Amino acid sequence: MVVVNKSDISFTRVGFAALVYFGASGAATGATAAPDPMAAGSLFQLLFGLIVVLIAIGVTALLLRRLGRLPQGAGAMRVIAGLSLGARERAVLIQVGDKQILLGVAPGRVQALHVLERPVDTGTAGPGMAGGFAERLAQLMKGGRA
Repeated sequence: MVVVNKSDISFTRVGFAALVYFGASGAATGATAAPDPMAAGSLFQLLFGLIVVLIAIGVTALLLRRLGRLPQGAGAMRVIAGLSLGARERAVLIQVGDKQILLGVAPGRVQALHVLERPVDTGTAGPGMAGGFAERLAQLMKGGRA
């Protein structure tokens, strides 16, 4: 029998003794090494899992589109016009149903500035904007003012 004084035991000695004991017992029980990650079976399992995940994402997107949860383009809301007010600020006029709303758009913030009582007629050109771009360019090239 071995007699050990309490003052002689340190945590490092106890930890080392436990590591030696459990390490030796693991080797004695026949513990196996981890399989090679580049083995054909592991690569097949990885590829199969990737394909299953991609199919699940596709099926989920298809179901959401069928149920109408994903936006599919133009709906009841559309952007009529936009004007840059600064480096990152814009004023945007949107049409929602039969109403037009002027929005202020800045990074991290969108604010309704005004709801128009009379919708703006977007089909006609405003004063000083006779015709489309090609006509205005031709007029400028002739020396006229836009």
